[in-house]
Amino acid sequence: MSAPTEERLREALGALADSVEPRPGAYVRAQAAWRRRERRRRLLVVAVAVLVIALADVAGLWALNRAGSGSPVIFDGPAPAELAAPPGERSGDAARADPSQP
Repeated sequence: MSAPTEERLREALGALADSVEPRPGAYVRAQAAWRRRERRRRLLVVAVAVLVIALADVAGLWALNRAGSGSPVIFDGPAPAELAAPPGERSGDAARADPSQP
């Protein structure tokens, strides 16, 4: 755009803006509407988060319930206590060990 065209456009828009008179209380009504939309948006986000967590819980419980009692769902190896204990002190070995030996 050329400089005279920009200046004429600026003057026309300025004159149009000067002729506008805001209604009393318009800002308060606009602010109340904005707050209402913001509150609704936050409530929707919380509801979606709760729904996602509930669905994850249901899926986890379903997976745990579906597995047989003899099959581990999460961990297939030996129990961590059996891995960390030195030989001879494992949980099954301790019950069979002779209490008279140190």
